[in-house]
Amino acid sequence: MSGHDWQPRHNKWAVALSVTLVAFMEILDTTIVNVALPHIAGSMSVSNDEATWTLTSYLVANGIVLPISGWLSRVFGRKRYFLICIASFSACSFLCGIADSLWQLILARMLQGFFGGGLQPNQQSIILDTFPPAERSRAFAITAMATIVAPVLGPTLGGLITDNASWRWIFFINLPVGLLTFFLVVALVEDPPWANEGETRIDAIGVGLIALGLGCLQITLDRGEDEDWLGSPFIRVSALLTVIGLVGAVAWLLWTRRPVVDLRVLKDRNFAVGSALISAMAMLLYSSGVVIPQFAQTVLGYTATLAGYVLSPGAILVAITIPVVGKLLLPRVQTRFVVLFGFICLAVAMFHSSRLSPQIDSGSLTFMRMAQTFGLAFLFVPISAIAYATLPREKNADAAALYTMFRNVSGSIGIAVATALVTERTQVRMAHLAANLTPYDQSYVDAVRQRAEALIGLGRAPVEATQAATGMVYRALLQQAQVLAYSDVFLFCAVLAGCAAPLALLFSAQRAAGGGGGH
Repeated sequence: MSGHDWQPRHNKWAVALSVTLVAFMEILDTTIVNVALPHIAGSMSVSNDEATWTLTSYLVANGIVLPISGWLSRVFGRKRYFLICIASFSACSFLCGIADSLWQLILARMLQGFFGGGLQPNQQSIILDTFPPAERSRAFAITAMATIVAPVLGPTLGGLITDNASWRWIFFINLPVGLLTFFLVVALVEDPPWANEGETRIDAIGVGLIALGLGCLQITLDRGEDEDWLGSPFIRVSALLTVIGLVGAVAWLLWTRRPVVDLRVLKDRNFAVGSALISAMAMLLYSSGVVIPQFAQTVLGYTATLAGYVLSPGAILVAITIPVVGKLLLPRVQTRFVVLFGFICLAVAMFHSSRLSPQIDSGSLTFMRMAQTFGLAFLFVPISAIAYATLPREKNADAAALYTMFRNVSGSIGIAVATALVTERTQVRMAHLAANLTPYDQSYVDAVRQRAEALIGLGRAPVEATQAATGMVYRALLQQAQVLAYSDVFLFCAVLAGCAAPLALLFSAQRAAGGGGGH
């Protein structure tokens, strides 16, 4: 059978479900650890700051492998490399669960991230090769469940496991999933003739520059907030190495005749625009997914589990909406207009989310998240379907690696920027509000007096009551500054979504269910 006539021997949807289950496991693992960090720190007698290296080590190794996963799949064979990653990721999960010291856990997490980096790009390229362009939008609807739902469920599931069992079980649960998917992939997945074609010789300079640039970028993003960003010599050096590595990698990969990853796929307009928009979507998805539970915990006093419950209905809504968009809307409406509508919905939802208050109830907070995820349901599948529509199939592996890298790195940037903005805007808002904390401001004087009188009525001495009342007013002002800071972050997210929306019109005028390459 010629390459042009190749068709998978097994059911395409069984293949899609099998490989997506692997991606779901890996994406879930990037967020499920977050809520377990205090438990890890306590059980290993280390500080919370030291425990965060379990996140950093995973992200660094994961980020380095993502862009070169296409080359690694050609070296080992795509199916073989995919199976190596599944088996090794599962084994490293077991090592994480039995780790007795922090450095054992960090090393196991680094190896876990190294092998986990090959799962998402290979899952994406397998789906691209298994489904013809006319069916990809429905196939990507399955992928979207992993990409959008898994990061949302991660903190909720992590909170439930750590509160009711042990943090070690957040790693052990990967073992049955890994074992099941390994045998499913062995039985169902096969490589088409073109999957392993291309350059297999090692591009040592390209790999080195990518490792330097993306590794230092992840360190800068993950550690910047704790280390005071550019106020820290460590972060300044890391940021400089990031620039050297990334600029050098781009220059080298465009110059050399045998690059480890082919950046020339970005010459395809649909793929370039799709990469830019999926990056914007990832920034919005991950930043809002961090900000809402953080707000619920730090300002409203929710537990980690309750904060996770605020996100869960949004995950359910997007899981319901994505298939509807793929089946009813994409075959009938030009994809670029669907993406445009999605970003407009997201901008409106983020603007609505900026109307926070200290008295907001859990129902209103849940509705805000549901409104955000409704907009996301119109983005992932349409963007993914049209991004690959006009690419030659032999470019799928490199394109999938770059596309996944853009999405994941942008998600990390979104989390880092959102977290930094909350801190910075709290300070700005506090400085502005504190200007009114003077004996010459009548509102401040009245607030202190009212609270002091209430405390005196409860039997407190006048001097003690006045001091306590002053502290109460200060805490109320700090809470108000925090609320305003979170509102500012959502406003910035609304601006980003609004700026991304017009870029959708740069896509070619085609429907996702139409044949690939139509303009």
